[in-house]
Amino acid sequence: MNNAVKQDAPRGWPLSPGTVRAVLSGHGILGLAFAAIIYLVCLTGTLAVFAHDIAQWEQPNAPSITAFAPSALDRAVRSAQANGPAHATLYVSLPSMEEAKASIIAYTPALHREWVADRNGNLTERRTPIADFLVDLHVALHLPRAWGGFIVGLTGVALLSSLISGILAHPRIFKDAFHLRRGGARRLQEADMHNRLGIWALPFHVAIALTGALLGLSTLIVGVLAMLLYRGDTAKVYGLFTEAPPALNAVAAPLPPLDPILAEAQRRSGGATPHQLIIERTGRADARVTVSSERDRLLVPQDTTIFDVRGRVVKAQHPADLVLGTRMLGGIGQLHFGWFGGLPVRLLYGLLGLALCIVTSSGVTIWLARRRDRGRAVPLWQRLWIGIAWGQPLALALVGIIGLIAPAHDGLLIWVWMATTAGSLIIVGTAKGFDASSGVVRVRYLVAASTLALALVYLLTRHIHMSGMAVELALLVGAGLMFQKPAKPRQERRTAG
Repeated sequence: MNNAVKQDAPRGWPLSPGTVRAVLSGHGILGLAFAAIIYLVCLTGTLAVFAHDIAQWEQPNAPSITAFAPSALDRAVRSAQANGPAHATLYVSLPSMEEAKASIIAYTPALHREWVADRNGNLTERRTPIADFLVDLHVALHLPRAWGGFIVGLTGVALLSSLISGILAHPRIFKDAFHLRRGGARRLQEADMHNRLGIWALPFHVAIALTGALLGLSTLIVGVLAMLLYRGDTAKVYGLFTEAPPALNAVAAPLPPLDPILAEAQRRSGGATPHQLIIERTGRADARVTVSSERDRLLVPQDTTIFDVRGRVVKAQHPADLVLGTRMLGGIGQLHFGWFGGLPVRLLYGLLGLALCIVTSSGVTIWLARRRDRGRAVPLWQRLWIGIAWGQPLALALVGIIGLIAPAHDGLLIWVWMATTAGSLIIVGTAKGFDASSGVVRVRYLVAASTLALALVYLLTRHIHMSGMAVELALLVGAGLMFQKPAKPRQERRTAG
C-alpha cells in the first residue's frame, strides 16, 4: 500500500506520524527489493491453482472416470509397478464424481513416472508439461528443490512483511476502505486501486503469504527444530509427523487385493471416501499400503488406515485423533493452493491471486510515477519494470505454445521462459526512446496476441473436447480484454482537449 501520508495519524492509531512515515519508507524499500520475484511467484501461483484444469486442457484424450471396475485398481498398480523405476513408491489418486480422474505416480528421488488410468486399469502416460512447468516454477523456480523452495519461502516472508507494513503505514485504512478517486490523475487512481485491492483481500493475501513461507521454509524449520531438540537429527523431527517404516524384509511377496483394503478402510473411517493410496516397498514382504480418506466439510481430510502385505490393519487414525498442530500442518498445502472445494474455490483463488498480482505491479508503478513527478525520474527502471510485468505473461504464453507443439520435449520450456524473460528485459531496457504510456499498450497488445496464438495452437494440435473448453474460453476472454485500449482519466482528456 503505497500512498503518501500527508495527514496526521488518527487518534487511536498505534504509531506516531513520524513512525508511520518511516514504516511507509520501509514498505517501499521492501517492496522494491522483492517486487520482481513476488510478482513472478504470485503470477505463477495464480495459474498453478488451475494446474489440474490446465493438465486436462493439454491432454484432453486422458481417460476420465469416476470409479474403477472391480479388480481394475490391482491391474493398474501391477502395471505401474512393472513399468516404473525400481523400488518406487506408488502414489495412487482415486477417481470421484468431483475429480473424474485416476492417476498413479511411481516415485524415486532420482526418477518418477506418472500415468492416468481408465476404468479397466489400463494406463496412459501423463504428458502435461505446461501444468508441470507452472507448478515447478511457482514452488522452486526450477532450481534444486531445497534452494528454490528456500528462495520462494523468503519471498513469502517478504510479501507478508510488505502487507503488514502497508497496513501500518496507512492510518486511514478503515475510513478509506471503499473510497476510490475517479477522474483525477492516473497515479492517484492507481494508488487507490493498489490500496483497496490490498485491503479488501487482506485475509487472503496474509494466508497465502504465511502458508507459502511455511511451505518454502519447511526444510529450514525442520533443521532448526532438529538443532534445538534432537542435536541435529532431522529424522526424529520428521518422525513426529510420519509413521515409522516397518522392519526391513526384502523377501518377495505380492500385494494383497486392493478392493477389500479400500472397503475395510471406508468401514473403519465411518464412511469417509478413500481418495489416495500410498504403496511403499511394492513386491516385498515389508510392503505397506496407506489409505487416506476424505470427509465432507473438512479441509484436512485425513482418515488414515495402514495395511501390511497380508492386508491386515496395522494402524487406523481419524481426524479426532489428531492434535491441533498436526491438523494445521495437514491443511497448509490445500489452503495455499486452493485445491479444495472444487471449481468455485479455484475461481475465487484465481480472482484474488490476480488482485495480488495487480497490487504488486501497481506498487512499483506508483513509486516510479512519484519519483517522476518529483523530478527524479528513473526511466531505465520504468522500462525494466514494464519488461517484467508484461514480459512474464508473454514468456508463459510462449511456454504454453511450445508445450502444445512439442509435449515430449518438456526440457525446452525452461529455455523458452529464460530466453523470453531475458529478451524482454534487454529489448525494453535498451530502448531509450521507449515511451512508457504508449509502450505499455504495445507490449500489452503483444501479450494479447501471444495469448490468442496459444488458444489457436491448441485448436490446431488437439482434439476438441469439453474438458479443454473452459481454459480456451479463459484465454480468449483474456486476450480480448488486453486488446482493448485503456481509457484515459478525465483529467488527462481535458488537458489533451
